[in-house]
Amino acid sequence: MIFRLGLDDTDSPDGMCTTYLASVISDKLISEGIAVNEMLLLRLNPNVKFKTRGNAAACLICVGDMDSAFDTACVLVERYSDFDCENTNPGVVVVAEDARPDSGFYLRALRDFCTIDEAVRLLDSIPDGKVRYRGWKNKRGLIGAAASVSAEPDDCTYELLVYRNPEDKGLRYVDRESLFEAEEKTYPHTWDSVDMVNNAVVCVPHTPDPVLYGIRGESPEWVRRADSYIISQVPERRSVFRTNQGTDAHLTDADAGSIEDGKSYRVPGRVLSVPESGHGGHVSFMLEGMGGSPVRCMAYEPTKNFRNTVRALIPGDLIIVCGSYKGGSINLEKIQVMETAVLTEEKPPVCVCGKRMTSAGSGKGYKCRRCSGKSMVPEISDLKRDLSPGWYEVPPVARRHLSKPLVRDIVKISELNHTNF
Repeated sequence: MIFRLGLDDTDSPDGMCTTYLASVISDKLISEGIAVNEMLLLRLNPNVKFKTRGNAAACLICVGDMDSAFDTACVLVERYSDFDCENTNPGVVVVAEDARPDSGFYLRALRDFCTIDEAVRLLDSIPDGKVRYRGWKNKRGLIGAAASVSAEPDDCTYELLVYRNPEDKGLRYVDRESLFEAEEKTYPHTWDSVDMVNNAVVCVPHTPDPVLYGIRGESPEWVRRADSYIISQVPERRSVFRTNQGTDAHLTDADAGSIEDGKSYRVPGRVLSVPESGHGGHVSFMLEGMGGSPVRCMAYEPTKNFRNTVRALIPGDLIIVCGSYKGGSINLEKIQVMETAVLTEEKPPVCVCGKRMTSAGSGKGYKCRRCSGKSMVPEISDLKRDLSPGWYEVPPVARRHLSKPLVRDIVKISELNHTNF
């Protein structure tokens, strides 16, 4: 039987990782004669209050005895999960492939908010013999587990995750130079291992979970190739996941007047105010939606050089902003400049005698100091903008898991060119 096994909420801020446990379960199932055809990593709504880090659920697509796989997964969840943490509430779901729910529940968990009761009702609606599930403590993990087995992303990328022993919570050793070499050798087919502009390592976490590092890219072959250049401490294990990371799957199109807190959007509009730098280096401006509703947009300090792009906006620019709406502001992940407004400069006019006039006082126009000539009309000239139409994104150090990096479009163009030739 082909079936899917989903799990979620097995980790805590003090350790463990749902994808690590998925890797452990995969190896155990294989040793028991159950084939694991693919491993999925599904990022869900990044604004969920109870997420540990990146709000990830995992799913294994398997062939074999579904009941046996469920029992094995439950044993391992009880062995590895951090039950001491109040917010760790695991869930495990197995469902036959021919009875799995459609992707509607996954999309809601990705772009909206779901309740535990909704997840249970969904699972209870599946015919007997086609599903088994279990939740621990308050059972919140059933939301992500149910979402993961119903997911079938339209777009996908891949991540190779390399793990250390979960008991090892000290410093990680990953050779910095080898990470930059891996990026140089495999970019643009892999991305976000490092941030070249900010000279920073991105793919090595600083949390006490088992992840040693992760490589993201367009295919299993490319992430494995990048991994071949990396020098590190001896890992315990590594796994490749198909994932919705880097796809913008969390974004929906909306007007500024209809957006809701905790959801993520693409919102078109015109810049309404001059961007201002506030406390801590954050930059904000007001956007007027196409329906006339205003909304504040924020570029926070961690977005680094992206803030210079935001500062270059002027009132009248037509743009599309992408990001999550929280606390009355859209937190920017990237913007598309559709049309730039004309930036002008006013100067006193040049007199007929050849000398530039000066101000004659507020509301009194201009006067020539040489010949006393007068004029009420300033000289207006267009200034060159430092901003051109196109896409602009936050740097890798500030990118969210789900945000689609612009380099993915470069990869697609190169694939088209290769096909054409």
